[in-house]
Amino acid sequence: MVNGKRLLIIIPALNEAASIGDVVGEIRGELPGVDVLVVDDGSTDHTAAVAAAAGARVARLPYNLGVGGAMRLGYRYAHDHDYDLAVQVDADGQHDPRYVPKLVDLLDDYDLVIGARFAGEGEYTVRGPRRWAMGMLSVVLSGLAGATLTDTTSGFRAANRRMIDMFARWYPVEYLGDTVETLVHAARRGYRIQQVPVAMRRRMAGTPSHSPAKAMIYLGRALAVLTLALIRR
Repeated sequence: MVNGKRLLIIIPALNEAASIGDVVGEIRGELPGVDVLVVDDGSTDHTAAVAAAAGARVARLPYNLGVGGAMRLGYRYAHDHDYDLAVQVDADGQHDPRYVPKLVDLLDDYDLVIGARFAGEGEYTVRGPRRWAMGMLSVVLSGLAGATLTDTTSGFRAANRRMIDMFARWYPVEYLGDTVETLVHAARRGYRIQQVPVAMRRRMAGTPSHSPAKAMIYLGRALAVLTLALIRR
């Protein structure tokens, strides 16, 4: 319970056995009494077993669907089990659970709250084509939402019951659909969106894969996803 409301932390995870135990343990330490659901997205390692041993509830997908598919299952679980609020947290440890109360506090006035990396807190930076793509997405989606959104691809998000109900019925599984398309869909339907400045941390395990070539691919994909999201109704 947080502020008298039932809160579910949803963690989509693919082959994160090296970090998921620490992530779940930290969340349970910072937010005692809050339920944690790890959605194992077709992992080939021991992600599910490690998460369960750390105290999380675990839902296993038979094969990899991507973050969108995992989150769709998570929101359906939240809806079916009557949670009032849901917060998405990454399985790699980059999202600090101490910020969860800040996101949740705004859910009385907003339907979806984003933990934003580029809003004046922390030292997280990106450069080149990836930064250009994020800037373009920020301009377009801020206009749609009627609010300043500096980090539209952040996976650190909090949703109230209205948003949970919508995401349980509809949630895209395509690349960047879980971030960009969900914002377009929500903004067009009058859901209230806001952001909270947060500081991101380094991954607890593994290494991110960035290169100039992959950055250009990201830019192209981001343009395509945004265009399709704007065309769809």
